[in-house]
Amino acid sequence: MNRARISRNMLALTCLTVIAGLTTGGTAVAEEPSPTASDTTVVETAPPPGPEETDLIEGAPTGEAPAPTTPPVPDPPAGDDGIDLPTSKPSATLDARPCEPGYRYTPTSKTKDYHKGVGAEQANYNGTSRTAKSTFTSEVTGKVGIAYSGELKVGASVAVAEIEGKFGVNVSVELTAKLGNTIAVDTPSKRSTHARYGVYRLKSYGYSQYRYANCTKGVKKNVTIYTPRRVGWVLWETK
Repeated sequence: MNRARISRNMLALTCLTVIAGLTTGGTAVAEEPSPTASDTTVVETAPPPGPEETDLIEGAPTGEAPAPTTPPVPDPPAGDDGIDLPTSKPSATLDARPCEPGYRYTPTSKTKDYHKGVGAEQANYNGTSRTAKSTFTSEVTGKVGIAYSGELKVGASVAVAEIEGKFGVNVSVELTAKLGNTIAVDTPSKRSTHARYGVYRLKSYGYSQYRYANCTKGVKKNVTIYTPRRVGWVLWETK
């Protein structure tokens, strides 16, 4: 056997080895993981909770409410130890200092953001054995404003300004979720990804209170208020 024949035999053996490897299977090439929707988008494992209030009014007043027809009994002043003291007539000095009469709104605490959807909820089921990409696109344009329960006696812009000043956040009277916004997210095998586009609203508590020209204050009217904070998607998965 000469050298040329040995070379041809070695080449044939190499080809057979490659073919056998392709037939019986070899090492799989790992795919790069798909990117998530965004650094701030979180896919939850349950639908987002809705507001607890059943008497929410969508849309805040555009201006201040009229003055009370009869002066309400003011809240009693509190002592240094927090115990309410007996109500007394305002002093002559207090009466001598004129105040701008009208309602005020005072925020007291805040909780978290709640999502108000615009348009229909969307969903995509991945029936394959591998992770798939689900892409969702907003199908309508819609505005989301303030919602509240209780007695909000000031205009929306006044309440927003007070909430921003109290908590150091940026909120709005109204935000618009626009048509055509798209988001892509990984859907695991045999799971459904649900998507809802809309506006996140900050939930906070406070009270409305009337201040008279002599600087005395009326009864506090408690308010729970949802103020638009940002536009975005809420995502969750189900089996």
